[in-house]
Amino acid sequence: MTALRSGSLRTRVTVVAVAVLALSLIAMVAITSALFDAASRRAVESVLTDRVTTARQVARTAATPEAFLRRVDGRSVRVHLTLADGTELGSRLPPADTEVSRTVKLTGAHDWTQDATATLSVDNRVLQGVHTRLVWGMGIAAGCALAVTVILLWFGVRYALRPLDSMTALARSIAGGKRGERLLPARSDSELGRTAQAFDDMLDSLEDAEARERSAQHSVRRFVADAAHELRTPVTGVQAIAETLLQLPPDTPLAEREELLVLLIQETRRAGRLVDDMVDMARIDAGLVLRVEPTDVQAIAEEQTQRARIVHQGMAIEVSGTAPTTMADPVRVAQIVANLLDNACQATPPGGAVRVTCGTATRRTGPQVVTVTVTDSGPGVPAADAERIFERLVRLDDSRDRRSGGSGLGLAVARGLARSHRRELELVETASAGATFVLSLPLIHEPQN
Repeated sequence: MTALRSGSLRTRVTVVAVAVLALSLIAMVAITSALFDAASRRAVESVLTDRVTTARQVARTAATPEAFLRRVDGRSVRVHLTLADGTELGSRLPPADTEVSRTVKLTGAHDWTQDATATLSVDNRVLQGVHTRLVWGMGIAAGCALAVTVILLWFGVRYALRPLDSMTALARSIAGGKRGERLLPARSDSELGRTAQAFDDMLDSLEDAEARERSAQHSVRRFVADAAHELRTPVTGVQAIAETLLQLPPDTPLAEREELLVLLIQETRRAGRLVDDMVDMARIDAGLVLRVEPTDVQAIAEEQTQRARIVHQGMAIEVSGTAPTTMADPVRVAQIVANLLDNACQATPPGGAVRVTCGTATRRTGPQVVTVTVTDSGPGVPAADAERIFERLVRLDDSRDRRSGGSGLGLAVARGLARSHRRELELVETASAGATFVLSLPLIHEPQN
């Protein structure tokens, strides 16, 4: 991982801004100099053209060469006159002092104009001086502008970066343990606004994660405490029954010994059932791996109904309806149906009835599903406890827990297994008494994330 370059942001911004401004000023001076040169050349050509015209006109009327020179020769345009006999009058500029010159043949009414030529040269020393002063002036102005810009930027960037100082202070306060503070940008459509909003969102996510972690830790501690409490009851029962068996006199009737042995077996089964459910919950939390294959839900429902009739003798348990083959884990589906039937039988009073119905349903969102509905004739579940009943180690009042032996994890395990299939186990409201649980299973296999 490459280390972040953490130099002064104010220095970097100032240097970059000054560099950009310096390049812009240099470009402006260069462009201005080039434009001045182009404009001066055009002006020189225009002046020279006008002076050539003037020289031709003056040559027609000037009586002497000296009169011609006095009227044509000027400060910026110098004239060198060559007569027919070779006589040279006027001044000739050296090549270094002129860039443009023209030679014209003179014509006029006087003899001196016969075969006379005049060379007109523009003295560019004046323009060069102006150009030099212009460049120096612009250079000095650019330097002063850069100096002022550096000073203003140094303080202006500090003011502009003040929101980052606020973010830094807030981050340090949160790292120090203060939670709940936010930047709360007035605008979220600017660069700093978006950054501040993202910073607040990150803090929300972090605090939510901490809250979920604390809640998870609290749930784990509570689960462990409740599980220890639940295990203590059967373990204490096993210990008490075992000690009673050891203390029985040799002449104790066989029937009394068998009764104690039956109680001992019931308590050990209860403890074993609780341990199995706890292991299932741990597997579900860790991400249960399903063995998905074509599953006959109808056959599983009939098989578990037959088992429930044997375990809960005297209870009227019926199965009806038909369901197509679904893609699911048959062992886990059987476990869900068994838990639902055990819960229904425990909540149903003697002489009551439990119904299992298989079928299909079409959800408002999502594909068609296979359903297994388990309905009991017990006291039902209050609306306030419709979700609480699926929590771990939760039992409602005695009316829904008429028989001992429940671990308090059956419905939690059943819902966890259903959600492992990417479907749901729900408690639905009905007009009649009792409770109705609906298990949904996919018709086709949906891969787990």
